[in-house]
Amino acid sequence: MRRRAFVLTTILLPVLSAMLSGCAGYQVGHQTLFRPDIQTIHVPVFESESLRANLGERLTEAVIKEIQDRSPYRVVHTPNADSILRGRIVRETKLVVAENRNDDARDVATEFTIEVQWIDRRGELLLQRSGIPVPQLNVGVTQDAHFIPEAGQSLATAHQESIERLAREIVGQMEIWW
Repeated sequence: MRRRAFVLTTILLPVLSAMLSGCAGYQVGHQTLFRPDIQTIHVPVFESESLRANLGERLTEAVIKEIQDRSPYRVVHTPNADSILRGRIVRETKLVVAENRNDDARDVATEFTIEVQWIDRRGELLLQRSGIPVPQLNVGVTQDAHFIPEAGQSLATAHQESIERLAREIVGQMEIWW
């Protein structure tokens, strides 16, 4: 009986008091990386200046999947959400990096440049990364990928790789700036 009282007063009581006092406000997990005042987000289909079909739709789908996987936000299909994430593919290029002696492409690069804007209901910019107030701007993100046609890779696989990287980067930009 004395041993139990000794353990209770020397070990459990200090641990319990520490948990109930100052340590109670701490949070753990990926939810702490994101804004607590935003619960829902609307992601309209990204616009695309590219002549290649369905790039905006594919990027939108990848961004929504990444938001659902990595953030605590719930994606909704109504513009009445707590925030709206808009994007536009500004440029999509393809260029030959290396050729063989017969001028066949050995290494080809594709690059996307997009503009992203994340605003709340009041119209305030949420992707702002500094404490200096700036006018509402779009955040630009660029991503590239290489593919080797001789190895069986294609422009479609390079585009998909770039789209997935862009989606990760966009959601990474949504994290709280420390």
